[in-house]
Order: sequence, then C-alpha cells, then structure tokens
Amino acid sequence: MQEILLILLLQLIYVPTFTLRTIMLVKGRSGAASLLGFAEALIYVFGLSIVFSGEQTFITMFVYALGFGIGILIGTKIESELAIGYTTLQVILTNNNEALIEELRADGYGVTTFVGHGRDEPRYKLEILTKRNQEEGLYEVIQDYEPNAFIIAYEPKAFKGGFWVKSMKKRKKKKKVQEVINKDLKL
Repeated sequence: MQEILLILLLQLIYVPTFTLRTIMLVKGRSGAASLLGFAEALIYVFGLSIVFSGEQTFITMFVYALGFGIGILIGTKIESELAIGYTTLQVILTNNNEALIEELRADGYGVTTFVGHGRDEPRYKLEILTKRNQEEGLYEVIQDYEPNAFIIAYEPKAFKGGFWVKSMKKRKKKKKVQEVINKDLKL
C-alpha cells in the first residue's frame, strides 16, 4: 500500500512539473524550463523504477495513470494561477464607447481603436494588450461599460515598442497608490 501511495504522490509532482516545463518552453523561458526538466527527469526515473521493480499489478498501473490524470488538473491550475505571459483582447462594439476607452486608458491600458463595417451597421474594435494576470480585471471593466461586447482573446508571441511599456509602469504606480489609500481607509 505504501508503494501505491508513493507512486500516486510522485505522479502528482511529476505531471505538474512536466506541464510547467512545457509552458516555460512555449513562453521562451529556457532557464526555468531547464530546471523544471531536470526535476521532471529525476521524478520520472524514480517513479518508473518503483513501478517496474515491484509487482506490476493492475492497481499499481491504475494508480500511476490516475496520478497522471490528476496531475494534469493540478498543473493546469498552477499555470492558471501563475498566469505567465500576455494577452491581446479584441473587443467588438456596436457603438463608439468613448467612456470605456477613456476608462481603459486612465487605467493605463494601451487601447487602439478601429472602425469597421458590419453587416448592417458600423462596428468599433478595440485592441488591448495586457498581462495575463490582469486579464480578469480588464474583462470586468469592459463588461461594466459594454455588457454585450464581443471579446476575442489570444496570446501574442512577441511584441516590441509602442505605448504599452510606459502604460504598464503607470498602471503599477496607480495600483500602489490605490493600495495605500485603501489601507489608510481601513485604519
């Protein structure tokens, strides 16, 4: 029984490590991917040696596979919480909502606007780049102003230059000031 629990535990460590290593490779973070790959290989070899040195029963194989499946869920959850990288949002509106655009810019987001032609009327597209860990807050602002907005999100592979780097510094500074104000109000 102890061997089966050890196999499960190793899988619950191995698979999230594998998931994170893969994500780091995709994100171009080869140093982190290399360290995770080292840990992954150690765990993998140790786990397999336990599986193959003992009696290969159905329950042992089942627990190994079960640990793999649960490990994928854990790895996905960890990656979601880390939210590494950037997201570009395309927001399609039926009207030119200047209040939304001004609010987003005041919050430090770089917003590029486009006018297009829909089937029956003009459409307005906003293009916004943000860090993935700030994506939910951005959705909330958009939904407050435009509940029927059509939003498409994707991850850009790379970007260079533009307004965005300056706006991120401004947003960080504004957030720190707001945290200080909120802290003072709680006292």
